[in-house]
Formats: sequence, C-alpha cells, structure tokens
Amino acid sequence: MSDQLTFDLPAPPAQGAADFLITPSNQTAMAVIKTWPDWPNQKLVLVGAEGTGKTHLAHVWAEASRAEIIRATALGTTVIEALAGGSVVVEDVDRIAGDRAAETALFHLHNLVLAEGGWLLITAKDAPSRWGVSLPDLRSRMEATTVARLDPPDDMLLSAVLVKLFDDRQISVNANLIDYLLPRMERSLAEAAQLVEELDRIALAERRPVTRALATRLFDPRQLDMPTNEG
Repeated sequence: MSDQLTFDLPAPPAQGAADFLITPSNQTAMAVIKTWPDWPNQKLVLVGAEGTGKTHLAHVWAEASRAEIIRATALGTTVIEALAGGSVVVEDVDRIAGDRAAETALFHLHNLVLAEGGWLLITAKDAPSRWGVSLPDLRSRMEATTVARLDPPDDMLLSAVLVKLFDDRQISVNANLIDYLLPRMERSLAEAAQLVEELDRIALAERRPVTRALATRLFDPRQLDMPTNEG
C-alpha cells in the first residue's frame, strides 16, 4: 500500500532483546540501565506502571548481566543463598508490602548479593517510599536506592509496537488504522497486544481484512453483529 507505515526508530539496545524499541517514553530509563555496572551501591529500582515495558527492560538487563529473575511474591519460599552468587532481578516488589516473610527474604537477598559483588535490579509500579514496606531495615535500604522511571508509552512507541504486532501475524495495516487506535486505547503495551489479537480474531472469523472500519466496530460493541461490506 502506498500508505504503508514506516518508522525511523533508534537502533535496538546492544544488550540484547532486539525487539525493545527505544522512544522518549523509555529512553531515560534505558540510559540508566546502560550505566551498569556503575550503578551506585550496585543496585537500581526500575519503576513504571503496568504496561510500560519494565519487565521487558528488566529482561534486557538480565540478559546482559546474566542475572537470575524472580518474582518478589516467591521470595518467602525461595532459598536465598542459592541466588546470592551473582546478580538478581526481583520483580514487583511493591506487591510484598506487609508480607513479613517475603520482606525478610528480600532484605537478606539484598545484603548477600551486594556483599558478594553482584548487582540487584528491583522493579515496582512506584517509588520505594510508596510501597508500604513494614521492615524498617529493608525500607531504608530501598529508599536509598537510585530510581529509574519508565513513562507511559508515547505515540511513537505504541505506533511501532502495533505495527510490529500486526506484522508478526503477517497483517499489513494502513496508517489510518493506527491513527484511529492511538487516541482510543489505553497507554499500555499489553493493551496494544490485546487489540491486535482481537482485531485478528474478528477478521479471521469474518474472512475480512483488518481495517479502520473493523476497529470502529470493535470500539462500538453494538456494531459487532453488523459485518461491513468492504472488500
């Protein structure tokens, strides 16, 4: 199509995860991640709302640093000593606030990893002062940690992700479809994936192309039982 979309995006990060796209919404956080191994005190907190790409970025760093990845909610039943020999990513630490066993495990992990020369990357939705951690020693150590923040995905990132997701399904899309979706969708990479999946599902069921007209019907459920006549 003459209106096929192209994007002049920066090259993917050299650390790996070649499909991580850098735009203004995440470039500051990426810049901080790339200062490793020179992080202050060998640790960093990566903050961002759900759907901003923090898990993806944490995995980029884990690949580069050969770090183990663990969810904070699993810490209470984890053998901490088994993780202490290298670097570690602990995801969603804000979810363990008030869980004494998990907080205590994170405190010991923090001390062991740093004592043995490793690095610690923590992810959460917000800054440590907002987590509500009850263990004073853990709270003080987390609040003293450098924070890198991911902003909600901007139009450049959402556009590129939508096009890539469609392309992964071998679907060519017109620019007016992306222009229609952007102001109507949540600012979330997860929402982008869900939209593409749903549009593909409907298009396959009706044997129709993925177009703006189809997307209009998706955003107005009253129209879903009214197939279009487009070719």
